[in-house]
Amino acid sequence: MDKFVNYINPYFYIIQGRKFFYKKGLFKSFKIPIPVISVGNLSFGGSGKTSLVRFLCENLHLYFNITVLSRGYKRKSKGPVIVMERGKLKVDWEKAGDEPYLLGKIFEKKKMKISILVNEDRKKGGEIAIKELGAELIILDDGFQHQKLKRDLDLVLLKKDDLKDRLFPFGRLREPLSSLERADAIILSYQEYQPFNFSYNKKPVFKLYRKEWKILNKDLKEICELKDKEFVAFCGLADNKQFFNILDKLGLKIKKKLSFPDHYHYKNFKLNLQQNYITTLKDGIKLNPQENLYFLDFNIEVKGLIEFILKFLKCDMLKNNNKIE
Repeated sequence: MDKFVNYINPYFYIIQGRKFFYKKGLFKSFKIPIPVISVGNLSFGGSGKTSLVRFLCENLHLYFNITVLSRGYKRKSKGPVIVMERGKLKVDWEKAGDEPYLLGKIFEKKKMKISILVNEDRKKGGEIAIKELGAELIILDDGFQHQKLKRDLDLVLLKKDDLKDRLFPFGRLREPLSSLERADAIILSYQEYQPFNFSYNKKPVFKLYRKEWKILNKDLKEICELKDKEFVAFCGLADNKQFFNILDKLGLKIKKKLSFPDHYHYKNFKLNLQQNYITTLKDGIKLNPQENLYFLDFNIEVKGLIEFILKFLKCDMLKNNNKIE
C-alpha cells in the first residue's frame, strides 16, 4: 500500500530525480579538505538532531577545532553569519536561528571553544569555516538531504514513528526509509521515551538516550529543591506532547500546559511574575532571563558512537598522512 502511495506522490519523483542527478554528476557535490560529519534525519520536525550535534561536540572538541555548520532555520538574516567563534557568541538568536544559538549558549556555559556558522550554501559555509574559523572538523547540522557538500560520515537519526509514517504530503517523511542506503550509521533516537529496535542492510546502529534530567535556573545552574514549586509549562517543538510527558514522569507540579508551533517566536508572550514557568532551552533562549523562568535539560548517551567516529576518522586521516593525537 505504501509503495502505491509513493507512486502517486509527485514529491516522491522529485526526490528520486534529485538523487539521480547527483548520482550521474548533473548536480555537483564538492569536497573540502577536512572531515565532514553530517547529522540528519528522514522526517520533518524533531528527531534529536540538535541533541546529537551537542553530544558530538561535547565529546570531540578535545580532538578537533570544530565548526558546526547549519542553515539557521527561520533566522532573520541571510548569507553567512558567524554565530560563535571559538566559544564566544557573536550574534543574537534572531540572526542565528534558535537551534544554533541554543548550542552556542550551551557551549559558552561549558567554556567549549566551538565555532558555529550559519549559511544556506553549505559548500561556501564549509570554505568559510576553514578559512576564517580554522576548522579541522565540520559537523553539518540537518545535512542528510543537502548533498552539495560531500561528507565523510552520514549519521541519520530515526525515531519510532518514522517506521510507520509516509512520505510528505501524506505523512511527515522527507525521504522514504530506503534512503537509509546512503547512511553510514543509524541512530535510534528518544530511546528513553519510545524504545525500539531497527536495522537496515547491516549498517551500524546506535541508540540515543536522554538521561539525568535536570532543571536549570535563568543562569543555567541546576536547581535541586523543587518540592514547593508549581509550574506553568510551555514549549514550541515538533512534538510538544513529549516535553509534557517527561515533566509528568519527573513528578513536577504542573498547573497548566501551553503548546505552541515549532520554532515559535514568543514575541507577545509575557510571564506573570506571580507564577513559575518551565520550558525547554530552545524555547527559553527567546525570552529574557527571569527569576521565575526555568529550563528542562538533560545529558545525552550514545554508547559506542564516539569510538566508531574516531576509528573511522583516524583511518581516513592516516590515508592522508595525518594523525589524530
